[in-house]
Amino acid sequence: MNIFARIFNNNKEKEMLKNLTITLLLVTSIATMALGQIRTPAASPAAMVKQTVGLTDVTLEYSRPATKGRVIFGDLVPFDKVWRTGANSATKMTFSEDVMIEGQELKAGAYAILTKPGMKTWDVHFYTHESSNWSSYVEKTPTLVVTVKALAIKALAMENFSIAVADINAEGAVIQMAWEGTLVPMKLSVHTDKAVMASIEAAMAGPSTNDYYNAGSYMHDSGKDLKTALMYVQKATSGDSPRFWQVRKESLILADMGMKAEAIAAAKKSLMLATEAGNDDYIKMNNDSIKKWSM
Repeated sequence: MNIFARIFNNNKEKEMLKNLTITLLLVTSIATMALGQIRTPAASPAAMVKQTVGLTDVTLEYSRPATKGRVIFGDLVPFDKVWRTGANSATKMTFSEDVMIEGQELKAGAYAILTKPGMKTWDVHFYTHESSNWSSYVEKTPTLVVTVKALAIKALAMENFSIAVADINAEGAVIQMAWEGTLVPMKLSVHTDKAVMASIEAAMAGPSTNDYYNAGSYMHDSGKDLKTALMYVQKATSGDSPRFWQVRKESLILADMGMKAEAIAAAKKSLMLATEAGNDDYIKMNNDSIKKWSM
């Protein structure tokens, strides 16, 4: 091999060695980056609560800082100063329908929540949600401000800040904020009755037997006019093939109206239909009612 060939081969080998070195450096860098992407638990983990109250969907999104042996309210969280209400991003509450907070109207939508804790009461500020940055709301005018009592719960002290929906019924619930030894309950009211009655009125323009049954059931279960409730349910049961649960509801309304003989007759009819359908639960319920109303 002449000197030019040797030089050519040496240059080729150097180029190959250079390319290999670059490749190894890239692989090492990628491996180092992969090792650097270590996941660790968040100090204040995110939480989401979804709850239906009546016909309204309520969603709570917030972070949950821990006490870690610290004094929270009056120290870590000063009294009478605006607090982010949790940690990290702005706490967010979303309502699918118009609601009332502590008796004050609040339109459907998403709201950022800031609070001003006090020794005996808290001010809760609702802002139309525009950003996850809680500090961006401090200088803005809240859409709604309510003042609620702060309760001492030393025996049930909470290690992590918590927001929950409790005491749920068709007409409302209580939104509870709790941390350390403090509980702040905020009354939430929903417009279930208004929505249901509106749907009943709309359905009555061309109701089916199910519409009549649902309307009568709601009016009975919510303690409304029993005569109207009976009229609706009897429109559902007056056809050629009433269902055992529909006739059962008729018997219950009649019994609540004090019409025991008519209630027993309806219960016997429901019993017969339930027996034909093989529904043991309704068989037992009707037998129990017939026995009770016959006394």
